[in-house]
Formats: sequence, structure tokens, C-alpha cells
Amino acid sequence: MRIGVPKEIKVEEYRVGLTPASVREYVTRGHDVIVEQGAGIGIGASDDFYRSAGAAIVDTAAEIFATADMVVKVKEPQPSEWRQLRDNQILFTYLHLAPDAAQTKGLLASGCTAIAYETVTDAHGGLPLLAPMSEVAGRLAIEAAGAALRTSADGMGKLIGGVPGVAPSRIAVIGGGVVGTHAARMAAGLGADIVILDRSLPRLRVLDEMFQGRVRTRYATLEAIEEEVIGADVVIGAVLVPGASAPKLVSRAHLARMKHRAVLVDVAIDQGGCFEASRPTTHQAPTYLVDEIVHYCVANMPGAVPVTSSHALNNATLPFGLALAEKGIRALIEDPHLRAGLNVHRGQITNRAVADSQNLPAAAPEAILAA
Repeated sequence: MRIGVPKEIKVEEYRVGLTPASVREYVTRGHDVIVEQGAGIGIGASDDFYRSAGAAIVDTAAEIFATADMVVKVKEPQPSEWRQLRDNQILFTYLHLAPDAAQTKGLLASGCTAIAYETVTDAHGGLPLLAPMSEVAGRLAIEAAGAALRTSADGMGKLIGGVPGVAPSRIAVIGGGVVGTHAARMAAGLGADIVILDRSLPRLRVLDEMFQGRVRTRYATLEAIEEEVIGADVVIGAVLVPGASAPKLVSRAHLARMKHRAVLVDVAIDQGGCFEASRPTTHQAPTYLVDEIVHYCVANMPGAVPVTSSHALNNATLPFGLALAEKGIRALIEDPHLRAGLNVHRGQITNRAVADSQNLPAAAPEAILAA
């Protein structure tokens, strides 16, 4: 199979779909890999690194989309990219389709087979291709919160960990999954006063045991969320409904009752955000104020650390990508976990959560793959 790696063109995105080490794995197994010139510059991988790994370097993304059997990316295709996708071509990347009707329409029109990293599953019910970026985003969320708390960034002027004789910041983490756990770990290391809210009692028990009393846990009733949000200096929105739009857990009405210049970090912004007043921002302009509350809603947080992020992502995606390269569509038929990543196939939506979010019909992936 011919594998294509275009340079990412989303604003402030410096990650790359395949590292040179991953390219070598594909080439060793007999596949052709073409990489757009400069695709790896954000991780310090020159075109020569890719040539040494066995890739051919091409001048434009158009050559990638025109000739590759499978396109491997990081972020969702932009309009200029989805217009170049074609029938019988596999797209393997993050998609986050639920809140993005335009992209969904574009992928449907292209006739391609689009597999989303974020909905591929594992035998334990986890999301193995989302997990590494969730780990990065969770840790970055606390760094971002610390910066946003500063007076120079319109924050209230508090240090996350405080100092002897001065109380630390109170941080409420909504969601006890991978993002929430790593955010709490970072915050605990800085000495913050932390609570994690989640609706899974088994997960709360795991977190309670994990943190050994350094972090409080609460069942996420509406009342508990409201109490903790109102009392917090920082709120980390770390909720996830796989494939679907994030639920809005902090309303505009809550903002008026929160501490002046408290910080909201919405890690769920790729799925539409879990705060009512959230809207996507960039690394260059990451925050804005609504009712005197600082909102941080950068939609590609791990893109700020592309070296760590690209290698962590490739470690997770490589086995699945190699399976697709070896077997094509048959890999989806044989592996139910990879099949869970199928969001669009030949003009039909195959992910129920995406379809429901946009009030569109969904096709059973097993049925259309077998057709």
C-alpha cells in the first residue's frame, strides 16, 4: 500500500502523522511511504531523516492526496484537504466530527473511508489512540491554568501551589478519565487543593486509592458540580462521551457566582466544549473573558509540545496503521476495535454518536463493510 503523510495545515499545529521511526516500520513491511516536504519540521525531523527511513519526499500535499491509498494525519482535514479526498481512499486521523457538520459533509461527499483515532477502542473499553493525547492535554491543562491565573493574563493573581502560610489554589476537575487523572497528578505535584468529580463510583474508588488522600473525590451530581465550580479558582473540563458532543456542565449562569477572574480550562473543546460559553481559541490567543471568568479553550493543546505528542501518538497508532496498510478494509472487518474507529465509509456515517449529534442517519459498519 502507498501511505501518504501531508504537512499539517491547521493553525499552530506542528505535530506530524508519522515520525521517521514509524515510516521505517511501514517501509520494512514492504509499503511505500510518501511525505510532504517539511512535514516533520515541527518535531525536528528534516526531510533527510525521512529519506533515511525509506520515505520519498514530495513537493505538495496535492501529490499525497492524489496518489496515496491511505493518508495518515494528526488533526481533522481542513476544507482544502477534504476536497482532495477520494473514493476508496483511507483517512486515518483525529476527526472529532460530532460538532463539525461541515467536515462531516465534506467527508461524506468525498467517498473516502475515514477512521477516527478518538473512537478506536480496546479490549478494556478504553480509547487507546486518544489516551496519549489525553495524557498530554491533562498535564498541559494545569500548566495553562497556572499561566491564566496570573494577573498579566487577566487571572486572579494566585499561584497554584501557594507558599507556606498562603493557601494553594482550589482546582475542580470534572471528569475522572485520562485527562482528569493526569491533570490531578500535575496539580497534586504542585500542591494544589484538588477535587475530581465523576459519575462512575468504580472510577472514583480507583482514583481515591491512586491518590492516597491527596485528592478529594465526589460523585458528580449537578449539586456537587455547582458547589465545586463556584468555590474553585480553576475548573478543568475533562468530560468525554466517545464520538459525541460534550455535555455542557458549567452554564453561563454559574459564571456570575464564581470567584472573580477564576479560570476555566475546557479540554473537551474539540468535541464542542463542556462549558456553555466555550469557543475554540489558539495558542497565540488562548484565553478570553466572559462575565469576568477566564476561559482557556485551545482546540489542539498537545500541538504546543509536538515532539512529545507526535512520538506518543505514533506509539499508539502504529499497530493499527500497519494493520490497515497490510489488510485494507479487511482490517476493519476482522478487528472490532479498529472498526469502532470507522466514522464515515463511502458516503455514509457509521458512528451512531456522530450521527445523533447531527440528526443524521447512521449505517451499521458491519453491514456496509460486508457489502
